[in-house]
Amino acid sequence: MKRKHISELKDHIGSLVKIAGFVESIRDQGKIKFLIIRDITGKIQAVVTKDSPAFSKISNLNLESVVSIEGTVKEEPQAPKGYEISVSDLHILSLAAPELAIPVVHEKGGKEVDVSKRLDYRWIDLRRPEKQRIFQVWTHLEEGFRRYFLKNNYTQLYSPSFMNAPSESGSEVFEVPYFEENAFLAQSPQFYKQMAMASGLERVFMTGPVYRAEPSFTTRHLTEFTGWDFEVSYIESHEEVMDILELLIINGFERVKNLVLNDLEIPSQPFPRLTMPEVKEKLKSLGVESDREHDINPEEERKICELVKKDTGHDFVFITDWHKEARPFYHMRYEDDPETTKSFDLLYKGVEIVTGAQREHRLEVLKSQAREKGISLDSIKDYLEFFRYACPPHGGAGIGPGRIVMQMLDLPSIKEATYLPRDVKRLGP
Repeated sequence: MKRKHISELKDHIGSLVKIAGFVESIRDQGKIKFLIIRDITGKIQAVVTKDSPAFSKISNLNLESVVSIEGTVKEEPQAPKGYEISVSDLHILSLAAPELAIPVVHEKGGKEVDVSKRLDYRWIDLRRPEKQRIFQVWTHLEEGFRRYFLKNNYTQLYSPSFMNAPSESGSEVFEVPYFEENAFLAQSPQFYKQMAMASGLERVFMTGPVYRAEPSFTTRHLTEFTGWDFEVSYIESHEEVMDILELLIINGFERVKNLVLNDLEIPSQPFPRLTMPEVKEKLKSLGVESDREHDINPEEERKICELVKKDTGHDFVFITDWHKEARPFYHMRYEDDPETTKSFDLLYKGVEIVTGAQREHRLEVLKSQAREKGISLDSIKDYLEFFRYACPPHGGAGIGPGRIVMQMLDLPSIKEATYLPRDVKRLGP
């Protein structure tokens, strides 16, 4: 008999079926026993009477064991779903240890197990339906983004993680032995997206791991995370990149709303856009102190989002026109204001989720801006070669989907939104 998912049983009242899943609870009432069986689609009450061959097998069961069950689906008004399965036979597919390392069922009013211990036993933690929903959100958010990319003729590329030079300015880079030399783990696929523009591919997107050797212990930082990136040619300004991002976000959110989160708020276009000087002025008027002249700290991000939400009802806000001191050498600068870059961050509910810009595509300007940042041209010679034989004007963005999911579900930490998080102290499981 072919297995059916629990969500299908409502269409098979009166039929003999086979299901399989985890044993969430066991209730023994002497001559009758009740099991709650859980699979990826839901839960069902299974009833085992004394005359069933399965009755004697239940004494060997522990919670969270994996079983297969054959039985008849019957209407039962007192059952949690209004129907249940009357068990004719049960097979233990995998027996769980008697004591669970962490509970799967969270008792009402009970204290949640410490996140560090839950992550130690992540495979058990993820058996909880609300945890599994996190990755349904991931799946359909990416599906929405991907639909937009494919509909608009983007090419998907896969970039390497090993590089012969750091891909971003700053020291937060993992250097690793690589045969007779050292390599660097990619901090972003930035250089390779730009190489694709020089190749004439015009529109590309990428998904893959990103590595940041940041000794950070915040709720929003990891040492390895998944990045989504895109790059487009023949743009006239970074405003066009922001336009694309708005459509991406809306497509992704609509897909999640339709399939997972019915109450998710879909943002409307256009998203609010504020320059960095405007943000600083608004924060100053609120009495928010800043410790960074050309950047904003997490508290400032939260406060500006609260203000935008109050004034516009919008959960998103672009912060544009960042000072060159706060941006990489490859961000293009305004011709009439060379201190300011054509770049932006996108904030969502108080957290930065995207960084993007129009890139500098003129070789001599790139060299000059790299020297200004103290970067040896020899260390980026392979990158500079991309522009020696001409490259179209272009721009793009790097997206942190883990942060989007964290904020979308109001999770306390990006670790909760990550399948197997890696941070300063965590390399397992």
